[in-house]
Amino acid sequence: MSYPRTDTRHITPSEFNYLAASVEKYQELIGQPFEIASKTPKKRFVDSSKVQEHYAIIPTKKVPTAATIARLAPLERNLYEEVVRTALAMFHRDYLYTETKVTTDVNGLPFFTTGKTEVDKGWKELFATPPKKGKEADEPALPPLEQNETVQSEIGIKEGATQPPKPYTEGQLIAMMKTCGKLVEDQTETDILKEIEGLGTEATRSNIIETIKKHGYISVTKNIVSITDKGRVLCQSIEGSLLASPSMTAKWETYLKKIGNGEGTGQHFLGSVSKFIYKLLEDVPVQLEQQKIDIVLPPSKSSSRKSYTATEVAPCPKCGNGMIVARKEFYGCSNYKNGCKQTFPGKFLKKNLTQAQVKLLCTKGKTNVIKGFTHANGQKFDAMLELKEGKLNLVFV
Repeated sequence: MSYPRTDTRHITPSEFNYLAASVEKYQELIGQPFEIASKTPKKRFVDSSKVQEHYAIIPTKKVPTAATIARLAPLERNLYEEVVRTALAMFHRDYLYTETKVTTDVNGLPFFTTGKTEVDKGWKELFATPPKKGKEADEPALPPLEQNETVQSEIGIKEGATQPPKPYTEGQLIAMMKTCGKLVEDQTETDILKEIEGLGTEATRSNIIETIKKHGYISVTKNIVSITDKGRVLCQSIEGSLLASPSMTAKWETYLKKIGNGEGTGQHFLGSVSKFIYKLLEDVPVQLEQQKIDIVLPPSKSSSRKSYTATEVAPCPKCGNGMIVARKEFYGCSNYKNGCKQTFPGKFLKKNLTQAQVKLLCTKGKTNVIKGFTHANGQKFDAMLELKEGKLNLVFV
């Protein structure tokens, strides 16, 4: 079969031509021959303008033998046959039915009834229809009716209570990511999200869900998704910010289009993202204090193993007002809330930078010779580090 991670519903004339040339072979595979209605491509299936990164999932030119099909696992065989039948449906007769809509006037109130009668099963012959259950099975066909006929009616009021929304399954969560534009009030943003099909892509949405599962923000039991206490804290932390809205994706996609049209620059885009991140770092702690989140999370394994305290290293060489502070994985200016972006990495070319070395960079602008840097090719070397315009440069002796 063709690429399995596309949700495109159309193919191009090229794919249609090879499918049309092998229709009889595909019919043999499913053991269901039928008279081909047409080998002319229809716009409903064949439309190059609607094919994005990849065309719809279809059988490839390589037609397997019956022996190959027999060796497949039952699930694989069912999947392959489903794709073959869907492709063959393009060459089958249309499904025909008659539909009757009846309006009954009861004391000035219109009541509507719809009846449907199958005329020709057409392409639906390729798909086994499970027997109807419940209300569908008991639904009778409409009786013969005439215009302005008088009928007897029974009127009653049914009392009941609405049901709370059912929890999402993982599949429904993926569908929600795809259709999230419906939740956005701005029509322009809604149109953009509809065009790009929401958050993520067909190939990445499941990975996004796996990531938030891995970090413990949601849990899945018997395919039912539940938010954890850790997830609730995250949601409350970013609530009301652009990060919590699909609008952020829409805004970024809008500017990426401008870049594609030559009306914007990557530098401006990344600068906006940087400002957005710094604003989040500034706003979220205050927001958390105001919300007074009362959820108590158990200590993580990492925090129970090791406590961490920020340590002042030296005056900031950039702004002069703040102090360079040793944090968990980097060194940064304590004046970042006022816009100072001076930082030093905790590790440079696979070599940990000590507080003494960072202090020399801040006060002298240069370190002593540091041994043990690692080149991209794995080769070790020694060099000094120099701070120039806020960035680290290697200096070889």
